Amino acid sequence: MPDTFGVGIHVTDTELEFVVRVPSDIDPGWTDPDEFRRLVEVAVWERLDREATLRTVARTAETGDTVGLGTVSLDPDGTVREHDLSRPA
Repeated sequence: MPDTFGVGIHVTDTELEFVVRVPSDIDPGWTDPDEFRRLVEVAVWERLDREATLRTVARTAETGDTVGLGTVSLDPDGTVREHDLSRPA
């Protein structure tokens, strides 16, 4: 059964940070938090245009905002089972 991660871009004074919301009941197969965050990020940018997405967030969001991009469901081996992603308008 895959785990579903929420993803977004958090706006600070100096940068745009990619954020991953981790489910509280995550599969024990995910042993390295840095690795699953990397896999989630790769899955997102394979499906969304990174440059266009970040440009839109920078133009429309305020400092302190987190702009949601949707969700990605992954197995612990990194297989993407489904996603509900969209670039912000």
